Amino acid sequence: MNARGLFVTGTDTGVGKTVIACGVVRALQAEGVRVAVMKPVASGAFQTPEGLRNSDALALMKAARVEETGAYSTVNPYCFEPAISPHIAAKEAGIEVDTSMIRQKFDQLAAGADWVIVEGAGGWFAPINERQTMADLAWALSVPALLVVGVKLGCLNHAQLTRLGVEAHGVPLTGWVASGIDRHMTHVEANLETLERLLGEPPLAVVPHLPDGTDAITLTAVARALAARTISF
Repeated sequence: MNARGLFVTGTDTGVGKTVIACGVVRALQAEGVRVAVMKPVASGAFQTPEGLRNSDALALMKAARVEETGAYSTVNPYCFEPAISPHIAAKEAGIEVDTSMIRQKFDQLAAGADWVIVEGAGGWFAPINERQTMADLAWALSVPALLVVGVKLGCLNHAQLTRLGVEAHGVPLTGWVASGIDRHMTHVEANLETLERLLGEPPLAVVPHLPDGTDAITLTAVARALAARTISF
């Protein structure tokens, strides 16, 4: 396989992983490459005539211009209705999340794409079953991680812990993006300078808090930076 993969993780839930992932998808497409998307495990879904649907997975599919018919179960193989931790939702549904099955779906997507952008759920160590976490899933997919740091009070601690967790799990960290999720955050520049020092490199992009939740210019910069690096599985 020649496709490149990327696992978008975050310092917490609600830090902008979907916004960043969708922006990277669109920016890569603008560079003329074929992009597939995946939200392997999602909790927090709504009923449709076709079954449960998760808004993050649908946003990824829309960004990648993927027709939902027949494709949803590959993009989002595990979808649970309650907005709770995936491992609890799976247990309530009587389902065991299987990383090997997710890997099979991933390989299917990779066979027809140049890039596969995978979005995790919650933070790096969010449980997916009784034994494994999102970290184990990223490792099973053999793809590097992109860290989305939600810039808010506490982000310095959360970013360092997540970076250490990624490294300890043997997953390459291909970079980080600063996501401006708190419009009332003070001393933003000082925090960004500290994050750069603590994480050992500047952010691939700084995405400010915007009403529409996206910034095409900065996310294009992320996509180009990623494309220039060797990210393969």
